[in-house]
Amino acid sequence: MKFGFVTSNTGKYEEMRLLFAQDGFELERIDLRYPELQVETLEATIMYGLEWIVGRYYRPFLIDDSGLFVEALNGFPGVYSAYVHRTLGNEGILRLLEGQPSRRARFECAIGFAGPDFEPILAKGIAEGSIAAEPRGTGGFGYDPIFVPEGGERTFAEMDLPDKNAISHRGRAVKAFLRKFRAQVEMKHIHWTP
Repeated sequence: MKFGFVTSNTGKYEEMRLLFAQDGFELERIDLRYPELQVETLEATIMYGLEWIVGRYYRPFLIDDSGLFVEALNGFPGVYSAYVHRTLGNEGILRLLEGQPSRRARFECAIGFAGPDFEPILAKGIAEGSIAAEPRGTGGFGYDPIFVPEGGERTFAEMDLPDKNAISHRGRAVKAFLRKFRAQVEMKHIHWTP
């Protein structure tokens, strides 16, 4: 048995696939479009997506929503991160930060899970950091070239995938999810073979 990961983002899929493989789980990418509400929190977006998909897809599946929250911009782009990246890009965020004394930011990732015999699971991971002065690196996707994780000097885009996954918001969300998932399997005596 394997998890289905509902996403059209191949970068997210590759990160998630490697994270799950480290724990002996297989992940299959499912390119299924579902409504992503633009609401105040990633968690609310995830819960709506889970409810929409569960009635149409009868197997264990995961969805993920993530965002970049910039302190000097009052948390913008936040839940609108994907749209803002498509329209303004990294250069747009850098222009908005011109003259701002603080470059503090955080990445958040929420993972939702649903499936037959399971209660829905929601897990979250956060990576604190700052926005670089200019884009650096060629790896990753999205805002990775401008995000420097706390305690480091390299952007996510300058790291190889295992290094990024070890400290990223998505890596932390996966760890939190797997703890909750294993607890539910044990509590409900569900037979699950990764």
